[in-house]
This record gives sequence, structure tokens and C-alpha cells, in this order.
Amino acid sequence: MDRDTPSRMSPVDRVTDVIGSVRAYAVQETVGPARGAARWLAFGTLAALFLGTGVVFLGTAVLRLSQDLGGGALDGAWSFVHYLVSALVLGIAVTVALSRTSRKTLAKD
Repeated sequence: MDRDTPSRMSPVDRVTDVIGSVRAYAVQETVGPARGAARWLAFGTLAALFLGTGVVFLGTAVLRLSQDLGGGALDGAWSFVHYLVSALVLGIAVTVALSRTSRKTLAKD
């Protein structure tokens, strides 16, 4: 028989084997998921930064377009309409974005 079979291992070798198995299992169950969560957070943070920048650009572009197209008709007391149009377009964009997201947990399906 081989020396590595459980019936031939000394008590010290058995304890060393158990400790090694427990250590490998602990690393598998903690380090792997932690790396996955860190990757998920990194991509989420980067996506939030880009989406935030895009929303600011979109809001500014819609405001400027509304001011150009509105001309002098919406000046003075009606100048708030440009901001309402921008808020409406951004609200629609947020609604569409939220309707397209479905992932709510870190767990892989």
C-alpha cells in the first residue's frame, strides 16, 4: 500500500492533512467570492462615473437645444420651461435605465 492512504498515515500526517484541507476550503470560500465582489464593485463604480458624466452632458445638451429651439418665445417669465423640458427628458432616461436593470444581488444565477 501507499504511504498516503489514510490507514497508513501517522497522526501528525493526518492532522497536517486536515489543516491543509481546512485552509484550502477557507481560501476557496472566502478569497474567491471576495475577489468577485471587488470586481463587481469596481465595474459598478466605473459605470456609475461614466453614467453620471453622460447624464450631465445629456441634461446640458437638452437644455441648450431647448433654449435654441425656443428662441425668444420662452424668454423672461417663461424661461423655466427649458429646465422643465430638460428635467422631463432626464426623467425619461432614468426610467428607461432603471427598467433595463435586473441584477439585484452579487450571486451568479
